[in-house]
Amino acid sequence: MKEFKAKDLMIPLADYATVSEDATLFDAVMALEEAQAKYDPVRSRYTHRAILVLDRSGHVVGKLSQLDVIKGLEPHYDKIGDFRATSRHGFNPEFIQSLMKNYNLWEKPMQDLCRKAGEVRVKEIMYTPTEGEFLEEDALLDQAIHQLIVGHHQSLLVTRGKEIVGILRLTDVFKEVSQAIKECKI
Repeated sequence: MKEFKAKDLMIPLADYATVSEDATLFDAVMALEEAQAKYDPVRSRYTHRAILVLDRSGHVVGKLSQLDVIKGLEPHYDKIGDFRATSRHGFNPEFIQSLMKNYNLWEKPMQDLCRKAGEVRVKEIMYTPTEGEFLEEDALLDQAIHQLIVGHHQSLLVTRGKEIVGILRLTDVFKEVSQAIKECKI
């Protein structure tokens, strides 16, 4: 199998969906849709599923997933806390329904959608990447895989020195790993 580096599989920052931290959820959705329209199936069979958030200087300061956008439309989720660590174990339907009722979640499911999408700012709901989500562009694929697994990340920000130059997505890594497995011809 060819020895890949992060830079070989990353999506360059210029080709990825980005918005400013002052953008609204509407702006973020439009940026993602525009990136989807430019998507190159030769480069990857997977379309973009996240938006990178830039500060005024054009530096990446956050990420916004499709789930973050939808969650951002219901502000009461902030009252519940972070379920990421426990949600892997699953929740029974009764517990999920009790959360909806007790925290008044999605009382007006889609009626306020347009207003919220135009009011909620990306910086209010974006995810700030942690130290473990950065990977040097010359890092080998093995290291990238390890960081993706240990951190349960869907992507890593690829750096050249202190500058973020791209994003390495789990889907693209999986594509290369699955291709290598197919070449084994077991």
